[in-house]
Amino acid sequence: MIDLDLFVIGTGPAGQRAAIQAAKLGKRVGICDRREVVGGVCVNTGTIPSKTFREALLYLTGYLQRPIYGESYTLKEDLEMGDLLFRCQHVVQQQIHVIRQQMRRNGVTILSGTASFRNPHEVEVRGHRRATRVRSKYFVIATGSEPAAPAGVAVDGSTVVTADEILNLESLPRSMTVVGAGVIGLEYASMFGALDTEITIIDKRQRPLEFVDSEIIDSLLYQMRNKNCVFRLGEEVESIHLRNGGAEAWLKSGKRIRSEVLFYSIGRVGATASLNLEAADLESDHRGRIPVGVTFQTQQHHIYAVGDVIGFPALASTSMEQGRMAACHAFDVPCESIPELFPYGIYSIPEMSMVGNTEEELTRNRVPYEVGTARYREIARGVILGDDSGLLKILFHRDTRKILGVHIIGTGAAELIHIGQAVFALNGTIDYFVDTVFNYPTFAECYKVAGLDGFNKVGPPKTSPFG
Repeated sequence: MIDLDLFVIGTGPAGQRAAIQAAKLGKRVGICDRREVVGGVCVNTGTIPSKTFREALLYLTGYLQRPIYGESYTLKEDLEMGDLLFRCQHVVQQQIHVIRQQMRRNGVTILSGTASFRNPHEVEVRGHRRATRVRSKYFVIATGSEPAAPAGVAVDGSTVVTADEILNLESLPRSMTVVGAGVIGLEYASMFGALDTEITIIDKRQRPLEFVDSEIIDSLLYQMRNKNCVFRLGEEVESIHLRNGGAEAWLKSGKRIRSEVLFYSIGRVGATASLNLEAADLESDHRGRIPVGVTFQTQQHHIYAVGDVIGFPALASTSMEQGRMAACHAFDVPCESIPELFPYGIYSIPEMSMVGNTEEELTRNRVPYEVGTARYREIARGVILGDDSGLLKILFHRDTRKILGVHIIGTGAAELIHIGQAVFALNGTIDYFVDTVFNYPTFAECYKVAGLDGFNKVGPPKTSPFG
């Protein structure tokens, strides 16, 4: 039996931050993972491999250089999956090493095995060699999520795949059907489209990613359609059939879509099946998610749940913050976080990022707003790098001039968003961007151009933005 102050179930981003935060407070902390390695889905099969895969394909295909050197430009002919995954393997191993060293440096006890509750204050971690019982004052459940599986057909890792298997394909498919136009579906669809795979995307919604500003998502769909992607929106898959080494999706409308590979990406479910939640007097919903309050406490106030296992937004960045806040709350350490200021990054090709309100939300809430826009084709850095389709838009209040939202699509969007996020968090106005000097030539100059565009629509301020 091990006695601890905090025990964390899951070593993904949420679990890591919870464990390290508690360890920094001088607490006795343990953490476990059902894998033999740390990092959870994020490091081993999700965020890190997929984003590394994206960088590898952009580099080896010369994709970003084609507007300058022509559509046939490439750094390597006859690309294979092995070429793209070489970089992924290197980055994953490096990240596993960093996380394990960080845990050891802070005195966190690491256990390998599947955890299940014996009662509200005790879990058993069953590994390959032995089982260990852990008693703790507090628990953090950070088990993450796993892909929802299609009904009526087995996921075989070659013809029918989910996000956990797609990067294990032995060869690049010539055609792929993507069922589900969520974040993961669109990210992989755009990646394989850039590798010249013929992509068909099926989704029952008329518009994917409804939380994204409509102008931004319209731009993404336009660019994906120009890169081997066909969208079947407002359609629903009735059944999936295997046919002669391929997969065939039968739609309720009567259409049949055939491809070498079918990528099933209809959401994710919380990885809670093995936790024996009943023994802790806890329950999950029909998708395995655990309900929590604003402080991430479950029905049992000494048990917290964070990350993908509690549902939206299910991002690595937000999960990290949730883990930190849960540990702080458990040990009465003041902390503050404002979810309204969280940025979102979607690593499609091109990438998108946003913070704050969308135009649709402001219109619905009858907020008088104006828009300042900058297009990459007007920015020297955009011309230098060959990105002529990028867009940055700043939404601001017509009267107070305060920033209400920033939305970007194009090269470096997920990095660039943090400038707007900082000004937004500090209640800055559109005039800050007008009166601030940015390095030239950089994409940050988009903020200056968008600021001037917005300034020209509402006129000069009554007072200086610097007081």
